[in-house]
Amino acid sequence: MRVEEGFQPNPIHLPHPYTEDVVLPSLFKRIFPHQSEIQSELVRWGNEIRGPIQAIGALCDPPSSHPSLRQYDEWGRRIDELSTSPGWRALKAITFKEGLISIAYERNKYAEWARVYSFAKIVIYNADARMILCPFSMTDGCARVLELFGTEEMKRDILPRLLSRDPSQGFTAGQWMTERPGGSDLTHTETTAKLVRESTSAESFGSQEWCLDGFKWFSSATDGNLSVALARTGPTSLGSRSLSLFIVPLRLPLIASPPRSTLGINTDALPSLYPGATRSNNIYVHRLKNKIGTHPVPTAELSLNGAKGYLIGSLNEGVKTISPVLNITRLHSAILSVSSLSRCLQIARSYASIRTISSSAGGDTLLRDLPLHTFTLAKVSVLYRALTHLTFGVVCLLGRSENGNATMEENAMLRLLTPVAKGFVASYAVGGMEECMIALGGQGYMEETGIGRMIRDASVEKIWEGTANVLALDVIRACAGGRVMNAFSAWGMKAISQNTLDESRTQLPLSTVVYRPIFFLLGQVASGLFLLEHACWAVREGEETAAADLEAFRRWVRDGPVDGGSGGGTGGA
Repeated sequence: MRVEEGFQPNPIHLPHPYTEDVVLPSLFKRIFPHQSEIQSELVRWGNEIRGPIQAIGALCDPPSSHPSLRQYDEWGRRIDELSTSPGWRALKAITFKEGLISIAYERNKYAEWARVYSFAKIVIYNADARMILCPFSMTDGCARVLELFGTEEMKRDILPRLLSRDPSQGFTAGQWMTERPGGSDLTHTETTAKLVRESTSAESFGSQEWCLDGFKWFSSATDGNLSVALARTGPTSLGSRSLSLFIVPLRLPLIASPPRSTLGINTDALPSLYPGATRSNNIYVHRLKNKIGTHPVPTAELSLNGAKGYLIGSLNEGVKTISPVLNITRLHSAILSVSSLSRCLQIARSYASIRTISSSAGGDTLLRDLPLHTFTLAKVSVLYRALTHLTFGVVCLLGRSENGNATMEENAMLRLLTPVAKGFVASYAVGGMEECMIALGGQGYMEETGIGRMIRDASVEKIWEGTANVLALDVIRACAGGRVMNAFSAWGMKAISQNTLDESRTQLPLSTVVYRPIFFLLGQVASGLFLLEHACWAVREGEETAAADLEAFRRWVRDGPVDGGSGGGTGGA
């Protein structure tokens, strides 16, 4: 039989990533005041993603397009030439032009919703962005650190490039914390920094110039322009209390002019570094990491051998100074997980609308009409709703905090729920994605669907910026003194007391005092409360999604997350 003969499966139709999403339109209608502008922009952006951006993203998938490293030239000189694919560079240019990071800092226009608007555009983009938002998440964190702690010169010369919409001028930044001795444990950081008494650089950015030596085991923005890096400036015996934070350019000078061309070449397609006009900042790239996912990201091991760095913030307060980077990148991590789960659910639901099987009653039946199949997808849908409401609930808190109008209680909630959202969402999203893959049967196991790629990529979110155990310990530290938990309890009681839906009153789970179960319990309870807030709003406003929103809250409280998502969660509530 020829392949054209016999049964021909119908291709799935991917819906619009925003307008046809089961959560986002209703959620953003509730939390956004700038409804008309943002609505039209998200529709326009979704159309771009569904069209040319998906095609560009596919250019990053073949192994031949993955990053490569050429350490020496033909004359034996160390050059550390890093090459990325045209697809990767195009996605980077798109991310700059769309202002996905800069929007979060346009508070004069959007006030506390600037951060929410930024993440709204990111969440519908991430599934097709091939992890380009990994370096941009760190760029976002670096911008916030400079906004809070940078010198006037840094704010004048560097910050505008981090927030640029011009790909030829924009900077991307990394963060260099992870080292071989400790991973997330910064106590054993080996990188040291020594003050250069007489600066030899015209680019001091109004800060002290230091000389850094050390080895960074995990660098996820090796094709970027600069990084924020922790280095030891005091005795080893003080552990993390003798670490300081520095801006470290990958090449010098940091602000270089792009090469001029008289050949009509579009310089936007060139890498952001201009090796013809710069020299290495004594940074050697030793190898690219061989990862199970995030293949387009040029992740490397590199050493600093007398690299120039410029102090940010106060001496020996590096952990405190870098904390805004961690808070922002943790929410980016949660957003990526939510975005990937959304796409996998869209694929599974679309497949259920075209795939038929023989019915016991005779004839063919669509998968969506089989109760057992829809039961599984309904559980994933409830999970997606809960994780999305949790994530954007915390994003709203971040927006208020950055805008300066958050209450003390809201700042305490932000401190508690940022690690909870990151760890809880990352732990359970992959389990939901696997259920979507299974819902397609053998077709789901094929690379062409994209589900396998998204599972591999999202799996790193369980590790990057803190595993569940590390984040659980962070939550325990946040709860010291009682203020944070008092704020959380007060918010929970307020959400419940405002509930006028008698049929949805349910006893939420409150038990256990072990670190990891407490961590997942907080995530489950917080997700339920955010779902409850939205369901109450939907019923009051007569939203067409109200019945589904209410049922999602009921099922979340009754069943909890999809089993197998994390191992160590609370299970069914």
